Amino acid sequence: MDEKKLIIQAHKYSGENTIVSVRLPKDMLADIDAVASKTGRTRSEIMLLSLEFALKHMEIQ
Repeated sequence: MDEKKLIIQAHKYSGENTIVSVRLPKDMLADIDAVASKTGRTRSEIMLLSLEFALKHMEIQ
């Protein structure tokens, strides 16, 4: 039987937060809000997780 594990990863970014303004298409914001609603996370958390993922997996050419 597979043993279940709780895996908690450290936050990559720490320290003081800053406010950033960004323009998003309304339908993209609706998608972000839908994910936030389904996961119980805030809009900000979803955006931060998405940005962290993008930075980690992007390829610059």
